[in-house]
Amino acid sequence: MSADATKIIRLDGCDNLVVALKELVTGERCISENIEANENIPAGHKMATTLIANGEPIRKFNQIIGFASGDIQPGQHIHTHNCNFKGFERDYAFGSDAKPTKFVADVDRDTFQGFRRASGRVGSRNYIGILSSVNCSATVIKQIADRINRSGILENYPNIDGVVAFAHGSGCCMDPNDEGFKNLQRVLFGFSGHPNLGAVVMVGLGCEVFQIASFKETFGLEEGRTFLSLVMQETGGTRKTIEEGVRRIEELLPTVDRVERETVPASELCVALQCGGSDGYSGITANPAMGAAVDILVRHGGSAILAETPEIYGAEHLLTRRASSLEIGQKLVERIKWWESYTARNGSIMDNNPTPGNKAGGLTTILEKSLGAAAKGGTTNLNGVYKYAEMIDAKGFLFMDSPGYDPASITGEVASGANLVCFSTGRGSAFGFKPAPSVKLATNSTMYARLEEDMDINCGQIADGSKSVDEMGLEIFKLWLEVASGKESKSESLGYGDHEFVPWQIGAVM
Repeated sequence: MSADATKIIRLDGCDNLVVALKELVTGERCISENIEANENIPAGHKMATTLIANGEPIRKFNQIIGFASGDIQPGQHIHTHNCNFKGFERDYAFGSDAKPTKFVADVDRDTFQGFRRASGRVGSRNYIGILSSVNCSATVIKQIADRINRSGILENYPNIDGVVAFAHGSGCCMDPNDEGFKNLQRVLFGFSGHPNLGAVVMVGLGCEVFQIASFKETFGLEEGRTFLSLVMQETGGTRKTIEEGVRRIEELLPTVDRVERETVPASELCVALQCGGSDGYSGITANPAMGAAVDILVRHGGSAILAETPEIYGAEHLLTRRASSLEIGQKLVERIKWWESYTARNGSIMDNNPTPGNKAGGLTTILEKSLGAAAKGGTTNLNGVYKYAEMIDAKGFLFMDSPGYDPASITGEVASGANLVCFSTGRGSAFGFKPAPSVKLATNSTMYARLEEDMDINCGQIADGSKSVDEMGLEIFKLWLEVASGKESKSESLGYGDHEFVPWQIGAVM
């Protein structure tokens, strides 16, 4: 990787392009490449360094990000006008790059202050959650939460972070045997015992497809001090259910407040990895820095969950090489093929992502976006591949299948077990997610300066040359421990997190 002062950066010696670190104007010379821009190149965008003939691959990170749709001259801007997306064969080389992880000795492992649950799992927050089994009970659970949160009663229970209503838009008119219904089941099961929730109340209407009684039977849930349920048609309707819900939660408060933070090893941390509003800097600064933090966490025995399957498309062969077993690698490829089929039968293509904002920030194809997104996963072995919201049962670097839509993806990751979220953004995504605190990483200093109140860390310092990827990764890891210990993240201080619960709805709605 070489940089020409603050003008450009070459990411690999085999690339046929460089990335502009600041806007290049027509005629501006880049000494390290002995080339000048023959048109304006926006910051974060790509400039050709050699002739790329029509149909030839365009390479970034020494990986194919697209194909020239016409001859591209040296110094010319490379973007959607002259770079086409098309499929190509990938060599999955399952496990070829897998290697033993060098764990930190137990005596040297970092710690944080977490809530140890009776199940043995550890939370970073202590909320009470109210789940709706169906959209019909969404209003009721929101009013229960509002009544408690606005009453002032929580001031008497300092160890409780609040009451959160997890409303959603489905639960009925679904086939109970299809993938979408199973997604919803797994999400609600994951939240019903999540370590960031000290207790959960589930509220249903009564006639919906998602029956609470069968849900409890399927997952072995029993009513008790940490899980309660109400059915509106049995309780007496809206007003009576709200009153009963408030009463039940008031009874739970002393028990939930009794838990206190204690010192726990960093191995109890499970981080959901996410990027949104990405730009041309994402794969150069924040995402590799997040990956460096993941490597540290994994060496401490912790876990990190990469998701957004459409956003590793074209980079999945880099992950299969790190698979710790053939089965794990093949499971990832199976999910990729499922997505190819899913988009095809819905009249779409995988390159519908990047978004307009991503393209304005310098990302041209999904292949390019995926290479940057996959960098969030660091360099350690891939130890597991899971369906959406499936409970994780392994440690280390993991992958969970999900769409690229951030709220739906993170809903699944948290249901799978993540007790913290790390979210990188180049355009300035606004996001938070209760009950898991979200740490926000800015990919460039310009956006960070403009949106500093929303961003926890400025990874643009990497592009500015003031910090290395490894230095920034350590800073991120340390912040994870602080936030997991109770420090408020920027998104929490702004009140985000009440509206981002979005179970992935697929399949026919009847």
